[in-house]
Amino acid sequence: MNNPIVLAIVLQALGVGVIVAELVIPSAGLLTVSAFALFGYSLYVVFAHVSPSVGVWFVTADIILVPMLVYLGIQALGRSRLSLRSSLKREEGVSSQNLEQEKLKGAFGTTITACRPAGRALIGGKKYDVVSGGDFLEQGMEIVVKEVNGNRIVIGTKNA
Repeated sequence: MNNPIVLAIVLQALGVGVIVAELVIPSAGLLTVSAFALFGYSLYVVFAHVSPSVGVWFVTADIILVPMLVYLGIQALGRSRLSLRSSLKREEGVSSQNLEQEKLKGAFGTTITACRPAGRALIGGKKYDVVSGGDFLEQGMEIVVKEVNGNRIVIGTKNA
């Protein structure tokens, strides 16, 4: 390119593109180093072949425009096919918890193993991994489900 201003602008645009590509392509920072090299060389071209005053304008524009352009690039990536647009919501039928376990609160059962504090219990004819409230519970003890939080079933003694 014979026009150094055009070369500098093209190098700046490539630098922004490489920074946005760094977000998609795993390169261990190699693309970021390349982007800084493109910015640096474009500033060298402007300061050396055009004028220092135009170089100051380029630096000022870099400080203001590059973060804005990177932000817009990230926004464009968010709307592109490269991003995951699906969400996992309860309204759409997705649950990280077995819905049957929510009904266990207040149910009675017996411990299959000793709970120190974790163990297994038979509740409503089914075996579950359970946690005592911090107490040691022996095998064969009568228990009640005190709390169900996610997949965590907290039990206590039937008498307490």
